[in-house]
Amino acid sequence: MPRAIKSVAFCAMLLSATASFAQKGETVKVAWLDPLSGLMAAVGTNQLKTTQFMVEEFNKKNISGVKFELIAIDNKLSPQETTSALRSAMDQGARYVMQGNGSGPALAIIDALEKHNARNPGKELVYINYAAVDPDLTNSKCSYWHFRLDADTSMKMEALTTFMKDQPEIKKVYILGQNYAHGQQVSKYAKQNLKDKRPDIEIVGDDLHPLAQVRDFAPYIAKIKASGADSVITGNWGSDLALLIKSANDSGLNVKFYTYYAYGTGAPTAMGAAADGRVYVVGYGHYNMGGDIQRIMGEFKKKMSDDMIQTSIYHAFAMLDTAFDRARSTDPVKVAATMEGMKFKSFNGEIEMRKADHQLQQGLWITKWQKAGGKFPYDAENTGYTMAPVKYYESYVASTPTTCQMKRP
Repeated sequence: MPRAIKSVAFCAMLLSATASFAQKGETVKVAWLDPLSGLMAAVGTNQLKTTQFMVEEFNKKNISGVKFELIAIDNKLSPQETTSALRSAMDQGARYVMQGNGSGPALAIIDALEKHNARNPGKELVYINYAAVDPDLTNSKCSYWHFRLDADTSMKMEALTTFMKDQPEIKKVYILGQNYAHGQQVSKYAKQNLKDKRPDIEIVGDDLHPLAQVRDFAPYIAKIKASGADSVITGNWGSDLALLIKSANDSGLNVKFYTYYAYGTGAPTAMGAAADGRVYVVGYGHYNMGGDIQRIMGEFKKKMSDDMIQTSIYHAFAMLDTAFDRARSTDPVKVAATMEGMKFKSFNGEIEMRKADHQLQQGLWITKWQKAGGKFPYDAENTGYTMAPVKYYESYVASTPTTCQMKRP
């Protein structure tokens, strides 16, 4: 009888161990949907290379034992194309989808997954958003199936204006942005926060321009010059930022730029020596982070002849790997439930996926464009310049409340 009990107990233990690591060796298909054509193709191409590199990195060693397989599709920065690309990814067996450029495509994914997941139990997908920062995505438009890894527009503006309020030389600010949700939100939160923190600052201009369509920013630079602004706030990214700064340098405009994305593809080359000390960025990381991410960035640059600018993609795989391990499953339903409220380690320390709205909570840095060297040696786009950290804010400083009314399955 004791022998029989021991045998049953051993079998139970074996079954438990097997169940615990049922996902080990599994291959999980992840779809990547972002622009590989048009004016923003350079940004999308860089992000795709980063995603491919991270797949290789996490496939070498991870805690869950899962292997990632990437399905990459050009969405042409279009919501309609994104919906079509998502259907193609589903047909190819993707259970997780990554996207980051533009709130229009992000909303298209959220809407599609809400409908698909409700109608197809057992075939659910999860959306990992690494860069679409419209606050509505985790507020009025929040979805159980959506998890955002970047700080949203309001969070970044909270940190940026906290820094700006302590710069007494700022007297007149011009706001310039892309005419879609993100650019509109940058304008809204900049005006609101500056009014609260530095009511003496005068807003001398507030302009929006078409997204990814302007090739000559000289008319906008002329307006900034005429306004007498000493500082410009912009949420522009991709070619819209690179061309803006190039035009500012060409015209000799002597103002400081407070930006979200001046580390992005093309912007460092556009800035060069002419922008030394005049461009600031708010973000969850920077070029000179040290630690393992510095090694990864160095290997990426050596292999790809490019800078790794979207390190939130590291967050994506760190979060999924941790969730797979804790859930003992790769099933999107179980993984989504595990990621809610989950704290996990990434390149910038322990961070938390807030349960209320699926908005990642993390510290933010303010960095400044300056000559590379010393403690900050990373050479951005081989310009001899870098973004050096000047201020760090703990996650609670930039954290903003949410109005999300999460509907859970």
